[in-house]
Amino acid sequence: MAADAARLAELEERLGHVFTDKSLLEQALTHVSHSGAGTKAMSYQRLEFLGDRVLGLCVADLLYARHPEAPEGQLSRALADLVRKETCAAVAESIGVGACLRMGKGERKSGLARKPAVLGDACEALLGAVYLDAGLPTVDTVVRRHWLERLPDMTTAGVDPKTALQEWAHTRGLPEPRYAEVDRTGPDHAPVFRVAALVEGLEPCEGQGRSKRIAERAAAEAMLAREGVAGGMP
Repeated sequence: MAADAARLAELEERLGHVFTDKSLLEQALTHVSHSGAGTKAMSYQRLEFLGDRVLGLCVADLLYARHPEAPEGQLSRALADLVRKETCAAVAESIGVGACLRMGKGERKSGLARKPAVLGDACEALLGAVYLDAGLPTVDTVVRRHWLERLPDMTTAGVDPKTALQEWAHTRGLPEPRYAEVDRTGPDHAPVFRVAALVEGLEPCEGQGRSKRIAERAAAEAMLAREGVAGGMP
């Protein structure tokens, strides 16, 4: 039990919030398969619902404040990218959520605690728990701590690189670009992905990042740059 308490304390430190109500933290880390969950209401599912909305509000506010000249469409694309499960899973991996999840022995043995969908859900649940424990200003601080560095450079990129590459390929009658994972390095809580962008008839281009989504965008940017597509626009 002492080891569990130490692990949770380390998670709180990486998250950036020490819970007053520890039961909220425990619930946010409890998968529905855990024997102590009892009912779905005791798992992280309800907190996940709340955290998803809180995250959307905090990220929208952050984007709105930091990019006063960006049009609504660009803000919406950035928001969708920043709150998607893959991004939440990358944040969860960076703070070691997987090792703290409470779930059934069979589910843990199967590797469920490392699945992006589960990590993304748990990340949202943690944000919902922070909101209930300390309010919106505190959860906003937590979101800024982990999402600020993930904001796109909207001063130079008018279109998401993957969207730009897809539109560029379409105008040339080429099939939709595909992406393939080439390599994964680093520990489970802080992986680095290397991904190749594949367009029929062209040499692949590679990119890397802390999530597959970021690596795919980097690979798309590399291909656009190589093909001389100025500013990421088709």
